Amino acid sequence: MQIDVFNGDADGICALVQLRLAQPADAKLVTGIKRDIQLLNQVTAAEGDQVTVLDISLEKNCTALERILSLGARVFYVDHHQPGIIPEHPNLTTLINTDANICTSLLVDQHLQGKYRAWAVTAAFGDNLIASAEAAAKPLGLSQAQLDKLNDLGVCINYNGYGGSLEDLHFAPDVLFRELAPYASPFDFMSDNSASYQQLLGGYAEDMAQALQIKPEHETAAIGVYILPDVAWARRISGVFGNELANRNPGRAHAVFSFTEKGDYQISVRAPLTNKTGADELCSSFPTGGGRKSAAGINHLPLDQLGAFITAFAEKYR
Repeated sequence: MQIDVFNGDADGICALVQLRLAQPADAKLVTGIKRDIQLLNQVTAAEGDQVTVLDISLEKNCTALERILSLGARVFYVDHHQPGIIPEHPNLTTLINTDANICTSLLVDQHLQGKYRAWAVTAAFGDNLIASAEAAAKPLGLSQAQLDKLNDLGVCINYNGYGGSLEDLHFAPDVLFRELAPYASPFDFMSDNSASYQQLLGGYAEDMAQALQIKPEHETAAIGVYILPDVAWARRISGVFGNELANRNPGRAHAVFSFTEKGDYQISVRAPLTNKTGADELCSSFPTGGGRKSAAGINHLPLDQLGAFITAFAEKYR
């Protein structure tokens, strides 16, 4: 049996689109909202199964990974988050790079020698790796208008992955993957499946317009902290709002707070685009935190820890 495990954001989805275009398989899909990262806990594998894992932290899934390997399954693991200690096992193949300018879809693109590169470019735009996306796109000879369309699609796919639950999303990530998977080119998807694309585009524009009305809770020349209201649109926009703030103020670090169903905070952190480091270290210093150098988050922060976080945030980015 083939089991595909992937993050529900643009990077995870587009990575799998590339792989399944190159290597079609009738796979069982395991995914969830973007912050649902311990996805290997959901995997029941047996000897001879092939498990593909895309864009989720190996460090956060190490125990489940070792369980799956012990059962005799083969695992192909591609990611750009901090991996911790990578197990040595004959059935484990890893393609991991934590460089701040790389994403999982670009790693898959390298693995496939650029066969479906437009999807990798889309994912890189979705991860706000604009320079990396433009560099990867150069051999494709795209116009600026075409690049802008890939950027819009990547941002919208990424936006769709955020929320407190699947009910917050426009499309469940496995459903959106199946919408995208038949198309060798993202341009074909946008043209042939315009209803789904326009739903994402319209939802993003509406939610972003509301987020841009929010005033910062705390702001200095070095950092900005924003607290979004406890409503579905705010949970959907929380991650890409951080990207938008970073693009508007590239020399500043940003933290976007939203409320969870448990009544605590979920935080998206973006390092300054001029210094794409430290977000993973900052968030990992809190329970339930993690991520990558340029973009990280905390899944659950008690309300009374707001001040402690701001102090640590300000200390990290002075």
